[in-house]
Amino acid sequence: MATITLRGAKIAGIAAAVPEGIRTVADEAALFGLEEMEKTAKVIGVRSRHVAPAHICTSDLCHFAATKLLDELGWARDSVDGLIFVTQSPDYELPATACTLQARLGLSDRCAAFDVNMGCSGFVYGLWLGSQIVAGGGIKRLLLLAGDVSTRRLAPNDKSVKPLFGDAGTATAIEFASDAPAMDFELGTDGTGFEAIIIPASGFRQPRSAETKVMAPGADGIERSAENIYINGAEVFNFTIKRIPPLVEALLRQTGKNRDDIDYFVFHQANTFMLQHLAKRLKIPPEKFVLAMETVGNTSSASIPLAITMSLREALADRSCQLVLAGFGVGLSWGAAAITLDACVIPELLIMPDETPAMAAD
Repeated sequence: MATITLRGAKIAGIAAAVPEGIRTVADEAALFGLEEMEKTAKVIGVRSRHVAPAHICTSDLCHFAATKLLDELGWARDSVDGLIFVTQSPDYELPATACTLQARLGLSDRCAAFDVNMGCSGFVYGLWLGSQIVAGGGIKRLLLLAGDVSTRRLAPNDKSVKPLFGDAGTATAIEFASDAPAMDFELGTDGTGFEAIIIPASGFRQPRSAETKVMAPGADGIERSAENIYINGAEVFNFTIKRIPPLVEALLRQTGKNRDDIDYFVFHQANTFMLQHLAKRLKIPPEKFVLAMETVGNTSSASIPLAITMSLREALADRSCQLVLAGFGVGLSWGAAAITLDACVIPELLIMPDETPAMAAD
């Protein structure tokens, strides 16, 4: 695993936005049956999810969050030198959506902006990249925007994923601070498992066509097309249980800290069943382990900052906290970070109205 310690960057604020539209267990029960959906909800820990309408993209949700965060921080638009957009649901194949967000947010043309194509581990990877860039000098303030509208890629009758995923966008403000506490990262990849979470027809390896839109039963008996998300649940669970406990243990060794030194552990909100297994394996007490997906679902790269916003906003309002973050999944990839949040601006969870016209906030 790649091991990194860096100094000179701090998180100044975090904001998260979800679309107004909500789907509940009862909504899915109309398709899959109430008894089955109640059992599913109990296992995955999701009773409702925010789902974006067709005209709202990940960039819109991130733009909504970033606008609020910049206002709360009092950051002038021309003071932001960098923008990283982490998503697997960009506006376009090209150009990079980060470029359009730079313009929409009114940032200076001196702002460096680029996309990162990552999902479940994307926030940790983006935090490492953004903090490394800021700590390296030259760029003093950077926006890390992370999110996905994963519901757009779900097969309509796929009961293995449809009750799980929600949509969200987040903004994290990173700025240079010579006296900032160290950030520690552990990162890794096992690309041999790339097919465990995949949209087969989503690039140039298998171009979209009339054939890729055809719905057909898979090996699991669920009907989906090659343009829908496929998840091998058993493989992903085994990967997570194998990789993440050693990842967190390695990070703690790197920092010289133990579990008692950490105030909160915030993991990618994959599903409650998996997270509870991880907490048990790592011997993390419930009061330190954040579970925040009952009303938002699995929001991919947005899940960690969204969980912080929903669960730790009050705790972080008046004290410094030591956090361990861990993201894992599509790739297969994983990453963990040990960070300190101090005097961090965190607005309440933002609800983006569904009637918002496309790119209305330009």
